[in-house]
Amino acid sequence: MDDSLIDPETLPLERTSLLPGAGFFTDDEDDRDERELEATLDDADTVVVADPDADGLACVAFVREFHDGATLLPASPHELDDAIADLAEFAPDGVRVYVCDLCPDERDELSGLADLVSRADAVSWFDHHQWSDEAIDRVEESGVELVVGDSDEECSADVTLRSLGELPERFVELAAVTRDHDLWIRDDPRSDDLADYAHWAEPETYVDVVREHGADLPPDVETFLEAERIEKQRLIDKAVERAELREIDGTTVGVTYGRCSQNEVAETLREQGADAAVVVKPAGSASIRGTEAFERCHEVAEQVNGGGHPKAAGCKPAIYDDMLDYAHHWTTRGAVAKRVILDAFRALPEHSAETDS
Repeated sequence: MDDSLIDPETLPLERTSLLPGAGFFTDDEDDRDERELEATLDDADTVVVADPDADGLACVAFVREFHDGATLLPASPHELDDAIADLAEFAPDGVRVYVCDLCPDERDELSGLADLVSRADAVSWFDHHQWSDEAIDRVEESGVELVVGDSDEECSADVTLRSLGELPERFVELAAVTRDHDLWIRDDPRSDDLADYAHWAEPETYVDVVREHGADLPPDVETFLEAERIEKQRLIDKAVERAELREIDGTTVGVTYGRCSQNEVAETLREQGADAAVVVKPAGSASIRGTEAFERCHEVAEQVNGGGHPKAAGCKPAIYDDMLDYAHHWTTRGAVAKRVILDAFRALPEHSAETDS
């Protein structure tokens, strides 16, 4: 492939913001072919499957305090089934497994979970998302130790911290600052630093840094973040420029498209009067963010192959069958994805059981 076609250094900003990152088009270094995966897991005593964001990677840092050298297997929510199946096939007998900051949805069959439990010494699952009763039953009945925290009060780092046992004070602070961003509290300015660094750094690098420094990132990392944020802000501005406000059953929904930092875009749309924000990404997924006026983001996402929390959720509509669908997605700036997600807002029942409770 001609790399210049997707190189952000040569593309105009407008086009860069409309397309996914290079990893969408080319083999990412973290892609797990069978030989690489088998070699990675061959001698592993402990494996952590985690979402590679700040919350999931904080969990990895905590586990490594108890199991130094634990192998990290990054997995996005859309890769959960594959990650469990890979472990069931390639992990050695007697391995200790932790699954962190990941929640199964109705698409996940978890078909490899029983095999994994039968081969592993133990499997623990620490999370804080909104779990269905059916998902809880499936995981617990397989023999997994499952701990799910209150998604309004805890992030997965909190759950992992209290489940593992006593850790150094810097990790208690790291969990608190991670929670500040993950639950979108945003009282501590360090939480944005953690979220950005987890996004831009390699997962192993992030884990090493926060294990050593906790929530107070060192000066060289701060310098790195300052440089990266120049481009970040330009992409945020482009997404905000494209945004529209829609009135849906008394809720003002801001909807936009682009490669950008969704939290900052959502915050800007909130300042412009949005009760909820939808940020559709070039890779096909979308982030849904709420406010005090709208706390049903997870109910919207659950209708569109996703899930999450009342004020923060994610999804990936099942509308992409081949590259032509993606081409249409990019050239129309996510028109189909926007429509199906806004339809999910319209389909919300007038009162939900959670709202009533």
